[in-house]
This record gives sequence, C-alpha cells and structure tokens, in this order.
Amino acid sequence: MNWAPEAPQAMENPLTPEQRALETLVLQQNAIDYWHQVDLTGGAGVSARFTEDGIFHAGPGQPLVGRAAIEGFYSWRVDRGARTSRHLISNFRAEFTDDTHATTYCVMQVFAADGKPVHPSRPPILVADQIDHCLKGSDGRWRYLERDFTVLFMGGEAPTIAPDDLARKHNLPSG
Repeated sequence: MNWAPEAPQAMENPLTPEQRALETLVLQQNAIDYWHQVDLTGGAGVSARFTEDGIFHAGPGQPLVGRAAIEGFYSWRVDRGARTSRHLISNFRAEFTDDTHATTYCVMQVFAADGKPVHPSRPPILVADQIDHCLKGSDGRWRYLERDFTVLFMGGEAPTIAPDDLARKHNLPSG
C-alpha cells in the first residue's frame, strides 16, 4: 500500500477506440462486481478474480500472494463477525499495453463499520486510488495480476487490514 500519490504516465494506446471502450467497460464491470461481492458476501470467492499467483495489497504490511492467501484474508474478514461495508469506485480509467495487459485506475471510497446496519451516517473511512494490473486469459476473462492502493484520506472507523501473520502464513517461500 502506497501512502503518497504518483501520477500515472500516459502511454500510447495499442487498441482502437472501439476496442478500448469495450475492454474498459468490461474491466470496470469486473471491479464493480468484485466490490459488490465483498460487500454482500464478505468476499468469499473473489480470489478467483485473480491469477493463481495474483497479489493483493490488503494493508500497509506484506501483500497477500496467491489465491489461497487472498481467500484466507476474506475468510478471516468474515470470521471477525458482522461487518457492513460499501466500496464505491469512480473515475475509472484503463490503459492497455497490448490486447491482454491493462492497468486500471479508479478512486475508491469505503464506508464501513463492524456490526449489522443501520449505522450512523459518517464520511468514508477511506478514500484511495485503486490501481489494478490485469491480464486477459486464454478464456477471454480479465483477472488481476496485482491490486494496490494509494491511500489519500483515512479516518473514523478502522479499515479491515490483513494481519501480518495471515500474509506470512500463506506467503511462504517455495522450495
């Protein structure tokens, strides 16, 4: 997780305007579906939206590497008890290096509190730039190679951050 914003560098787009528009909509819908699943089910199954060795930065500590680690984080999140959350994304933009690699940028706002609704209305607990590196597989589906965040504003309720021991448990060196 980065704590200081960096402006993305514009690159020449290898796709036609029509291809770029279509693929950007697909990637945006994937991001919306991801956070919808997190908000309504606690995140069970979202690890399938990553490549096998995908990386998820779920806080300032070690990133979660691989589907098992990512699924473990969301299981841990559910096991903590009831949590009400809404992850809102806006200003979505996609840049393509070729027809199977994209980097997406959007602004994410998180409204969350432990327990079941109704909660007092408050400002978002987090506003961050969300940066996703994506790969389009041979099956035509876009998956996340890496998801990272640049935190811009944070306060109020604590965000759900993966404990370091969870990352260590799943990110063991191979061999």
